[in-house]
Amino acid sequence: MAELLICFREVLEAALIIGILYTYLSKIGRKDMLPILWRGVIAALVLSLISSVIFQIVAGGFTGQAEKIFEGVVMIIVAIVLGTMIIWMANNTNIAGELESQADSALEKLDSASWGIFSLAFIAVFREGIETVLFLYGVFVNQGSVSFFSSMIGAGAALGIGYMIFVKGQRVPLKTFFNISSVFLIFVAAGMMAYGIHELESAGIIADTGRIWNVNPPVLPNGSYPIFHDKGAIGAIAKGLFGWNGDPSYLEVGIWTLTFAGLMVTWRRITIAPRTV
Repeated sequence: MAELLICFREVLEAALIIGILYTYLSKIGRKDMLPILWRGVIAALVLSLISSVIFQIVAGGFTGQAEKIFEGVVMIIVAIVLGTMIIWMANNTNIAGELESQADSALEKLDSASWGIFSLAFIAVFREGIETVLFLYGVFVNQGSVSFFSSMIGAGAALGIGYMIFVKGQRVPLKTFFNISSVFLIFVAAGMMAYGIHELESAGIIADTGRIWNVNPPVLPNGSYPIFHDKGAIGAIAKGLFGWNGDPSYLEVGIWTLTFAGLMVTWRRITIAPRTV
């Protein structure tokens, strides 16, 4: 489920940016720039895939304590980036206007207009691509696996919404989509932060503060896991969505609570604050 939400958000953000640029260039009669826009998109997708392979090779080169340290540090970084992305999106309500202004600036410079449009498309898609790689790695470390099917559903739903908006001209409740996904992703970010602390405790970098509870007993006689175990029927789902841990330390629970509360309060204040025109 976490990978579905992540792919949905990241692909939707990229689709909206490219859709806005495409619509604006068409509206002002600069369709000659559209092929350059698509080249930027394709270049960003290719480089994102290459970056993903390189990242996996680097991550796979760590073993033992080094692996725990690497995963712990990456998980904390991913949680910070994810939280920053949630707050940034909540703060930016006039992305279309900013993009149109940037496109105008690029087109005014005749010698570098093509490069300017290419860069706008490339940076937008590549940024979302790198974030997706990092976030999905965080999900993989936290859950032990990533569902390709769920990821594709999320990406496909996002592309579908982009198609409905920019091709079919339909009105879509984007604010509702972003609000609902933001709440779920705040849970995911808190879980990633807590798991990063867990890994650093396991590696001995941070002192173990003791278990606050433990519902991770050995497997049942029939070989299955108890329902609230990390790998149990409910525990596995809760781990992927909310960062559930069957045997967390006091520090993990404290960090989870602080991260969740900090992001939720900040996001809530931004979303309910009156907007000035």
